[in-house]
Amino acid sequence: MEDDDECPPLAVELSPEKPYSPPPLGPSAASPVGVTVITGYLGAGKSTLVNYILSAQHGKRIAVILNEFGEEIGVERAMINEGQGGALVEEWVELANGCVCCTVKHSLVQALEQLVQRKERMDHILLETTGLADPAPLVSILWLDDQLESSIKLDSIITVIDAKNFRLQIDEHNKSSSFPEAFHQIAFADVVILNKIDLVEGSLEDLERQIHEVNALVTVVQSVRCQVDLNKIFDQQAYGAKNSSQLQELLEYSKSVPPNLRHDNSISTLCICEQDPISLSKVESWLEDLLWERKLDMDIYRCKGILHVHNSDQVHTLQAVREVYEVLPAREWSKTESRTNKIVVIGRNLDINILQDSFSRCKH
Repeated sequence: MEDDDECPPLAVELSPEKPYSPPPLGPSAASPVGVTVITGYLGAGKSTLVNYILSAQHGKRIAVILNEFGEEIGVERAMINEGQGGALVEEWVELANGCVCCTVKHSLVQALEQLVQRKERMDHILLETTGLADPAPLVSILWLDDQLESSIKLDSIITVIDAKNFRLQIDEHNKSSSFPEAFHQIAFADVVILNKIDLVEGSLEDLERQIHEVNALVTVVQSVRCQVDLNKIFDQQAYGAKNSSQLQELLEYSKSVPPNLRHDNSISTLCICEQDPISLSKVESWLEDLLWERKLDMDIYRCKGILHVHNSDQVHTLQAVREVYEVLPAREWSKTESRTNKIVVIGRNLDINILQDSFSRCKH
C-alpha cells in the first residue's frame, strides 16, 4: 500500500497510554537545539515519516512543526516586527511519546521562538515543508535570524523520495533527456530517505548511484513506510565542522564520475582544490559573484568546503544554499593536516575549468 501524503499527520488522534518521562537536563542543556528540514514531493512519504516520529517509542523529545506558510516565508519577520496580531501559531499538542506538534499558518520564526521558550527542552526540531520545494528561504531564516541564532542550529536537510517513482523518472530521463524533478531536491539534501523500496523490483544500486551522481555529499537511507533509525537522520551536524574531515573522500568519489557521462544540463557535483592560502575577502566576493550575480552562468544549489585562509591558523568552513552562504572559523589546523582549500559544488550547468580558474584568483 502506497503512502498518501495528502493525509495530515495524526497528531491529535494518539492516546496517551504510555507517558514519556524526559531525561534530566544535563550540562549541554544550554547548547542550541538542532533543526532538520524535511522536503519531498507529494506522495513520497513525508507525512508517513512525521506520523512515525510522532507515534513511535523512540525515546527522543522531538518537536514537529507542520507549516502552511508556503512562499510567504520571506516576509514573516517583517510581519512580526510590525506587531501584527492574530493567532499565527496554533496550540502545541503534547503527544504520548514525549514529542510535541503544532501547525504554523504564517510565522515560522514565532513558532521557533515559542518552542525554545518552553519549559521542557526538546532534543530536536523537525520542520515539514509542505508547498515549499526550495528550502533556501528556510535556511536563510535559520542562519540569519539574530533572535534564533543562539537557541537553534540548522542540522540538516532531508529529502524523502518514492523509490518506485524515482526509477520511472530516471527511465524517462534516459529515453528523452527530460529532467527528473527529484534531482532538484536531491541537490539540496544532506540525507535522502529512499522510501517504498518494497515496491521496487531488482537491485537498488542504480538508484543510489544516480543519487550520488547528483549529490556526492548525500547520505542515503533505505526505508519501507519511512520507518528509519532516527539516529541515522538526526544530529548530522551537516552545517558544522564535524564533517570537514570527510571532504577528501567525497572529493575523490565525485571525481570518479567522468564528466562525459553527464548531460550538460544535469545537476552534478564538482570539486575545487587549491593548495595556496586564499584571501577571505576575495572568496566572499567570488561567492557573491557566483551565487548572487550569477556572473559565471551556473545554477548553484549547494557549496560545502574547508578553506586555508592567509595568516590564520583556523580551518574555515564554507556552507552555501542557493544565495545564502556562511564562512566561519571552525577549529585550529592540526599539525598533521595538509593545509589546503577543498570545495564541493552542487549545481546545474557546472563548468569545472571556469570554477577552478575563478577560485584560483582568490589566492592571497
